[in-house]
Amino acid sequence: MDLRFSDEDEAFRAEARAWLTEQLDGDFAKVRGRGGPGDEHALFDDRYEWEQHLGANGWTCVGWPVEHGGRGLSLHQQVIWFEEYARAGGPGRLGHIGEGLAGPTILHYGNDDQRARFLPGIVSGKELWAQGYSEPNAGSDLANIATRAEPDGDDWRISGQKVWTSLAHWSDWVFVLARTDRDAVPKHRGISYFLMPLRQEGVEIRPIQQITGTSEFNEVFFDGALALGADCVGGVNNGWKVAMGTLAFERGASTLGQQMHFRNELDAIVEVARGNGSIDDPTIRQRLAAAHAGLEIMRWNTLRVLSGPEEGELPPATMVTKLYWATWHRDLGELAMDVLGAEATLADQVVRPGDGYELTALQRLFLFTRSDTIYAGSNQIQRNIIGERGLGLPPEPKQR
Repeated sequence: MDLRFSDEDEAFRAEARAWLTEQLDGDFAKVRGRGGPGDEHALFDDRYEWEQHLGANGWTCVGWPVEHGGRGLSLHQQVIWFEEYARAGGPGRLGHIGEGLAGPTILHYGNDDQRARFLPGIVSGKELWAQGYSEPNAGSDLANIATRAEPDGDDWRISGQKVWTSLAHWSDWVFVLARTDRDAVPKHRGISYFLMPLRQEGVEIRPIQQITGTSEFNEVFFDGALALGADCVGGVNNGWKVAMGTLAFERGASTLGQQMHFRNELDAIVEVARGNGSIDDPTIRQRLAAAHAGLEIMRWNTLRVLSGPEEGELPPATMVTKLYWATWHRDLGELAMDVLGAEATLADQVVRPGDGYELTALQRLFLFTRSDTIYAGSNQIQRNIIGERGLGLPPEPKQR
């Protein structure tokens, strides 16, 4: 395990930092620091322009092979890019589902035709993607999906409902898990993985308003929507393996950028604590120190699990990542409110009647982090995964 960066890596860091500073101090200054969790609706058009600007300058999909539009960066340099992006206050990425989930899945499991048709739109930042996994009765129990696909010649007609579909109301495409064999045993054997356009007849998208007042995710209803047979990734009834591969891509180098964003949030809380004097409270000071220590542990553990072979599966220790950061981030939101004190309960009313209240960044942090321990596998499910797959403990008894 070698966590040091080479001279070549540091030269790349300087290049990335200089480019980001120039762009975010210039034409794109307005999007700096905007569009993060709880702030998803901010400056959408400007951030969409930023996505395409990144693509045009070779700063999307930096770890992808050069022949597919990426830079082919080493793991260390990918880490550097994501960290520098967060350090510079780069805006929330509209293309992160395409770049981080759909694209790597198509690269790994797709065929040459699928790569040729779908990857350029992701690299350019012009085509946005959403994830069609969860359903009202199939969240953590993903194999229980009810959305079905019925054959229509060489193609398929999709009917059913997906929920918690992030960014669907802005996206062009969605990758959807649907049941193509309702009699398959076990259930996950009858699932297929489709790439589908969202802007078509038979698709209805209903935004879900969250406690932050924004609608980052949606319900999506499919009523005979068309999925081309050519856009089934991995083959019919082989979607479970592909779906699990997609989930594995969530644990990659971009997590270091997420942690740098956490560092920015913690620094903002410390600044408030210094300004209002709450840093002199021994309990607050101890909690700030614990948050700092927890973030350092998070970073070094992530570097440790990413510092194995460049190719192959991540080690079992990766299983603790989601549980750890979600709990830490939720606690950070609570710390922010305690540092703010009574000020945490105040918000500015929006001028137009019915538009609610304008939240501060720390208020959005607190409210949004309520969801961190639920989405992408709740804390309870994460503990089951760690116990059963990581430690080899007996599986949890199934309810009859």
